[in-house]
Amino acid sequence: MPDLRIVFAGSPSAAVPSLRALAQSRHDIAAVVTRADSEQGRKRTMTPTAVAATAEELGLPTIRTNSLVGDATDAITSLAPDLGVIVAYGAIVHEPLLSAPRLGWINLHFSLLPRWRGAAPVQRAIIAGDDLTGATVFQLVPELDAGDIYGRLTQPIGGNETAGHLLDSLAAAGADLLLRVVDAIADGTARPEQQSGDVTLAPKLALEDGLVDWTHSARTVHDRIRGVTPEPGAFTVLAGVRLKLLDAVIARDAPSLAPAEFRLEGRRLLVGTASEPVEILTVQPAGKKPMTATDWWRGRPTERISG
Repeated sequence: MPDLRIVFAGSPSAAVPSLRALAQSRHDIAAVVTRADSEQGRKRTMTPTAVAATAEELGLPTIRTNSLVGDATDAITSLAPDLGVIVAYGAIVHEPLLSAPRLGWINLHFSLLPRWRGAAPVQRAIIAGDDLTGATVFQLVPELDAGDIYGRLTQPIGGNETAGHLLDSLAAAGADLLLRVVDAIADGTARPEQQSGDVTLAPKLALEDGLVDWTHSARTVHDRIRGVTPEPGAFTVLAGVRLKLLDAVIARDAPSLAPAEFRLEGRRLLVGTASEPVEILTVQPAGKKPMTATDWWRGRPTERISG
């Protein structure tokens, strides 16, 4: 079978390893579709997506759009692609674009489908306390993340691993998986299988999902902090002021504390939960840079927090 003419759609850094893998493959990338430049940072500087920056580095033409309808559909269709490949683009592919490539679209999704269909599979897996996750390449269909599976990989979730670290790892491993699937489709050896198992949903996280509830167990609190790091970010509220929690671990051999009680024990800043305390390692007070939790807390009296 001949090599494939591909349209690649993706936006964040998690999609970059897949783009690089395809760019270095035997296949032809006709265009890269990514979201439009957006304002970033305190100075609100217009910044391209990670995928757009990589495409420019690789000399690949880009289509920058926040929706895959209208002019975007026409532009992609005019390229007559054999296959569409999408990795964390940030919008849904609808008809007629869904059927525009000769072989349709495939999607690299960072979960073991059908578990965690949706926009935040890595974060939701950690928040839920899952011990195992992975990546899946499947055929895109109108129903959310429901198409037949071409390939998958599994990966354990480390006990202190954040969503950011896990996503980086899955993005790298998933790129290799994706390229193997694309090669198999080109060679006519791909054998998709229907999804099976219980369906769970992974909707996009809101800022409020980062609020820590200290009345839960230490494991649940720790999973919440890890699952929302770096985005949307874990936080609590102390004396009416939001405090970002950047890093934490479950405290072993620590004195029992009431839920939401802060205490400095030697060089450890502990916070009580419904079980053992959690040790806060790094924080970021409002309007300040990240710092060690003990440096921030030193000199303050023990008190309760709201949230």
